[in-house]
Amino acid sequence: MFVGRDWQTLHTTPLPQWTDEELAFQHAVFSQLSPLMNAQGISLHHQIIEEIERRNQR
Repeated sequence: MFVGRDWQTLHTTPLPQWTDEELAFQHAVFSQLSPLMNAQGISLHHQIIEEIERRNQR
């Protein structure tokens, strides 16, 4: 089971400061919730995906 910072903390933390595990977990959660998300949630999910891709390019 994932153990990390809660959503309230992550929401106020810039994405570059998230751990790889936090990014992966939140990406999985957002993927499952995508049919229910509004535009703000979809935008944040895209930002998470972009951060994961940016890190994989290093």
